[in-house]
Amino acid sequence: MKDRAFFDTNVLIYLFSEDEPEKNLKCISALRKYTCITSTQAINELCNVFTKKWRLPVKDIRFAIKQIEAVCDIQFVDLDVVDYALEIKGKYKYSYYDCLMLSSVILSGCDYILSEDMHSGQKIDNIEIVNIFQEQ
Repeated sequence: MKDRAFFDTNVLIYLFSEDEPEKNLKCISALRKYTCITSTQAINELCNVFTKKWRLPVKDIRFAIKQIEAVCDIQFVDLDVVDYALEIKGKYKYSYYDCLMLSSVILSGCDYILSEDMHSGQKIDNIEIVNIFQEQ
């Protein structure tokens, strides 16, 4: 049984990026190694990047979301996630939106969050932050 890893927004973006093939390959490798979990928050952030920065047509964005949905379980951001995010914020002092992401990770039963934006190696409750782009 594979470990459960939460894919942060930046990891999802690199799955679709043609500009950084090395990072794209590491993300694809992570999809094979872990059971993939992400959240509605990460998908919303991805849509924001796709519309504002990449200027993708809506049909392409919808197709990307369907691809994510096919390989990832989706954690919905509900009031329990929000409440736990506030608890994490009090303990670890990350930004609220990072705490919201970490709350989704913990409540979805993941072992890891794959992200390049947080402190790789840090443990928060029962999960570990892993930057898959750093040399191991």
